[in-house]
Amino acid sequence: MTQERPEITLALAERILVLDGAMGTEIQALKLETVDYHGKHFEGLAQDLTGNNDILNLTAPDAIRDIHTSYLEAGADIIATNTFNATTISQADYGMEDYVDAINLEGARVAREACDAMMARDPDHVCWVAGAIGPTNRTTSISPDVNDPGYRAITFDTLKDAYKQAACSLLSGGVDLFLIETIFDTLNAKCAIFALEELFDETGERRPVMISGTITDRSGRTLTGQTPEAFWNSLRHASPLTIGLNCSLGANEMRPYLADLSRMADTFVCAYPNAGLPNEFGEYDEEAETTAGFVREWAEEGFVNIVGGCCGTTPAHIAALHNAVEGLPPREVPTREPAMRLSGLEPFTVTV
Repeated sequence: MTQERPEITLALAERILVLDGAMGTEIQALKLETVDYHGKHFEGLAQDLTGNNDILNLTAPDAIRDIHTSYLEAGADIIATNTFNATTISQADYGMEDYVDAINLEGARVAREACDAMMARDPDHVCWVAGAIGPTNRTTSISPDVNDPGYRAITFDTLKDAYKQAACSLLSGGVDLFLIETIFDTLNAKCAIFALEELFDETGERRPVMISGTITDRSGRTLTGQTPEAFWNSLRHASPLTIGLNCSLGANEMRPYLADLSRMADTFVCAYPNAGLPNEFGEYDEEAETTAGFVREWAEEGFVNIVGGCCGTTPAHIAALHNAVEGLPPREVPTREPAMRLSGLEPFTVTV
């Protein structure tokens, strides 16, 4: 089996890396219309594809490439592919299940082109492409029917196969990493991990895996009820390159949960918050310098190895983050004493 990409591990030991910002925010700023989403590929299609951002990899690749480039120019070291909803599960909402392979392949190719072009212009700016794998709109741990707690809308194997299909095309498209992100259900994440391990075994090609959960509110828990420590205990076996948090909260609100995760995770930590909390219109008002100020505090306190932005963040936010953490030392990965660390909703550590 080929080795993982060691250069990013070396970079993480030397400095804090910067992940890109929100793809959706930049797409919304383009004010695209139905014709843009349909493009020449789906001209005349009765199904309305408006809002299906992932399909733009096929119908408006230049626009997606430009967004990737804008984040790289802002100082991002890692860009995530525009494939957050590029599984058969999520694309079923638009009747686009048959195009999942192409969406992921082109998503990876466009991001790869942007990265390679940046490194050709500036060889000192080494950058990486992360294949984004979103949580889907299904949960394997919770019943959607309050009258039938045992019911599940999807099985582990069905979700695993959907993730594997997407990941296979991302790998073929040239991604350097995989990013399992916005995890609200840890069992969904385990499906994705299982899918990637199957893919690595079958292809003989392995890539580092980043895992990012989401704390849904100030309860400090995921949607399925886990604390950050229980979340890490559940996924530590996968030996991810990074563990971390994204979405739902702004940097200020995310701080205590990130501090907990940073203290206990014996791997690199990545965090990319929203641009504050949404206003009454669901929009994000937090200025780039404000977000960057909070993130600089994270870095100064030794919480992070990678920082970036989620909902509402723009290239301006990423430029501010880059400037805020530049020159600050990365978090040191702690060495923890061996113990049996278990998890339910809460962590449980067995010591002798």
